[in-house]
Order: sequence, then C-alpha cells, then structure tokens
Amino acid sequence: MANRRKTKDYNPFNCGVLHFMNLIGGKWKILIMYAISQEFNRFSKLQRMLPNISKQMLVNQLRELEADGIIERKVFAEVPPRVEYRLTEYGKSMIPVILEMQDWGVKDMRRKGNLEVQEKIVVLEEL
Repeated sequence: MANRRKTKDYNPFNCGVLHFMNLIGGKWKILIMYAISQEFNRFSKLQRMLPNISKQMLVNQLRELEADGIIERKVFAEVPPRVEYRLTEYGKSMIPVILEMQDWGVKDMRRKGNLEVQEKIVVLEEL
C-alpha cells in the first residue's frame, strides 16, 4: 500500500497559497531544503544537521520533496553506495518566497519582543 499524504491535494478553493503550502508545509521541509542548499546533501549529513528528526520522518520528507520535483536524488554506483540530494531549478524557484516569509517572520518576532532573531538564511539568497 502506497504512503499517501493527506494534504498534498487538499485545495478546495484552487488557491495558490494553499498549493504552495501543500508542497513545502510542515515542520521539516524548509529546513531540509535549507540544509541541502548548504551542502548537507547526504542522508547522514542531514541527520546530523537536523538531530531532532527521526530517520523515518527524514526518509518520508525526502521522498515527498523528490516526488514533487523540489529535490533530485542522485545515486552513485559505488561500494558502499552513495546518494546525494540537490535542489532542482523548481526547488530553487521557491527560495524567494521562503525568504519573504523569513523576513516577515523576523519582523513579527521583533514586534513581539524576541531580540535573538536570526536575520537571514544567507546562503539561500545566493541560489
């Protein structure tokens, strides 16, 4: 039985924002995209960068990002086998929207008195 996402196709009003959030929403996908953009592009490196994600959740999120065309998975014919991930052009096209969300979040956190705010996801701007 295939593992189906509950929210992937949920868009009763044919809304662009909901479509975007269905693709990258959730706790881990933006962090995974960021990690891959920072050259944390192998499974073990992703696990080290995101220590609070379970192995199964990381596998599921990577599969969903790959199925949606946001990341590419490249398997190298080596012993032991090596797999690397990278953002596709489609995935890179989402970065400006994510950066706008980051800017809004920083402003809102400051407004609410959080003075220890990370200003930017620097490397994503360079993509």
